[in-house]
Amino acid sequence: MMTQWHEFLANQGAVLADAQVRGFGDEQGELQAAAAGNVIADLSHLGLIQVEGADASTFLQGQVTSDIRQLDGSNSHYAGYCTPKGRMLALFLAFAQQDRIYLQLNGALLEPIMKRLKMYVLRSKAVITDASANIVRIGLAGEQALTSLREVFAQVPEKAHEFVTLENGALLRLPGPVPRYELFCDPAQAAAIWIKLAQHHRPVGKSSWEWLEIQAGIPDITPQTQEAFVPQMVNLDTLGGISFKKGCYTGQEIVARTHYLGKVKRRTQLAHVDSSDAPQAGDALNTTDGAEIGQVVRSAPAPQGGHDILAELRLESLQDGAIHWRDRTLQIGSLPYNLE
Repeated sequence: MMTQWHEFLANQGAVLADAQVRGFGDEQGELQAAAAGNVIADLSHLGLIQVEGADASTFLQGQVTSDIRQLDGSNSHYAGYCTPKGRMLALFLAFAQQDRIYLQLNGALLEPIMKRLKMYVLRSKAVITDASANIVRIGLAGEQALTSLREVFAQVPEKAHEFVTLENGALLRLPGPVPRYELFCDPAQAAAIWIKLAQHHRPVGKSSWEWLEIQAGIPDITPQTQEAFVPQMVNLDTLGGISFKKGCYTGQEIVARTHYLGKVKRRTQLAHVDSSDAPQAGDALNTTDGAEIGQVVRSAPAPQGGHDILAELRLESLQDGAIHWRDRTLQIGSLPYNLE
């Protein structure tokens, strides 16, 4: 069902590879627009899992770090999916709509995570399917976003994680310092919505949207970083993605122990690397003498040149001296939320 949608985007100037919009021919200009203007992006690079059935909520409640019962069709939250040892296999943006629960995640993890979830369904009345090809997802960002959306939709959420379902689609207000929204709509309606919004928002590719996610301090789990982090290491508790009251789920003992037995010693920080080479998720971060003290969580080209990253680090290393990616020194920035 996405073929027609991608053909539309190609006619709008999109450069596609592996069914993902890499850009619109001017990466640096698109990054500048993401930093200072209003942008619109296709989000086909993200996977979307649909879970439905009488036991869908109960099943997921025993699988993820968040309280799935809090999803009532008007909100969203992040959720971690862990091994029994509390190491993250995936990070979800979760929301509910019309008796279905949706889990959005890194597209490269879609198939293996679906396969793993299905292994644990057993006799639960829960059906897990891939909704990625049935629902067009569009990202919109910038100070103009609220006004633009009001020209298309009857209601627009204004608070972070607020979710509304409307006749011509659904809208989710994303967290972060820049107004950002995700739109969910039928492929048949997507082109008309895109054309209307693109009057005030410059089309951009995946890397520009990744940069906005990094500026919002939103981590990601990729194939390279699976089982690398306990949820608190990527700030999932601060982002509201862990419930310490809901009871048991896979990895709960380790996650709870990290919370109750002392201060978290490793956290994810916002940083800049002055390098044209792109840091990759999972790359090691080191002290000047070569000791490994963390790794790259997420990376994207920066509007000012170089790359901005989310870096998981031992907190003590922030006071101990320079931190390096390869031969480049990290410039530590400020997250848009407090870690304490």
